[in-house]
Amino acid sequence: MTDITTPSRRIGSHVFLMVLLVAFLAPVVWALLSALKPANDIIRAPLTFDPSTVTLDNYIAMFRDVPIGQGFVNTGIVLVAKGAITMFFAPLAAFAFAKYRFVGKNVIFGAVLVTLMLPTIVLIIPLLLQMKEFGWVNTYQALILPGSVDAFAIFWMRQVISAVPDELLDAARVDGSGEFGIFWRVVVPVIRPGLAGLAVLTTMNIYNDFVWPVVVASSDRMATLQVMLSTLAQNITGNRIGADYATVTGELLAASSVALIPLLVLFILLQRHFINGILAGSVKG
Repeated sequence: MTDITTPSRRIGSHVFLMVLLVAFLAPVVWALLSALKPANDIIRAPLTFDPSTVTLDNYIAMFRDVPIGQGFVNTGIVLVAKGAITMFFAPLAAFAFAKYRFVGKNVIFGAVLVTLMLPTIVLIIPLLLQMKEFGWVNTYQALILPGSVDAFAIFWMRQVISAVPDELLDAARVDGSGEFGIFWRVVVPVIRPGLAGLAVLTTMNIYNDFVWPVVVASSDRMATLQVMLSTLAQNITGNRIGADYATVTGELLAASSVALIPLLVLFILLQRHFINGILAGSVKG
């Protein structure tokens, strides 16, 4: 009985996963293909695609009407700086919580976890007032520093580092290694899958962040990619007199496709590391 039902269950699960795959990818494929269609065809026949009518006019017009390159530059700067801070300091804090005993450790870690329950909207006004006092509004400092070492990253890495055997750390201490040397030479090589998973999640979160950048970086010069995408329709109609609905839709799809490509490439290249990181982060501490 088991030999008969097991293959059928596997087939059923594969069919179910394929249905989910189609459901999730269909909007993405439609957007990518529609961006290559003439603007009027997107409105007139949105569910059809004729390869003979493929054109790059939507992309050319979008790059001409919208300074999306500046959005990529700002996002790249924030991503590199904020990601580096997260990837360095979050594992260090997690190492302390996972492998050291000190007074108030559980209370402090509990306070860190409590911040996960706070809605982002609750923190925006206090943070914005603080940035104003520092004179950091519309600066990279405001985009990078707040939230650069978040509670989730610390929790994630604590779960991963907790699985590292204490015997490895004790052996390194016997060999005369310092505490930071233990972290860098012993712990980091062991937790690379967890670090890879955190890197992918951190990249996605920073790249897709919208609420905080739109509040603290209101100028066009400091706008990140997501902020620029949110105001894309206004920029297109403002830079082109008489731009109709079809023109705006075509350029919006082109811009969305350009913004989507980096994340798709990142996930495809790091898929194996991301899955291993998810499994490493699921270890109980």
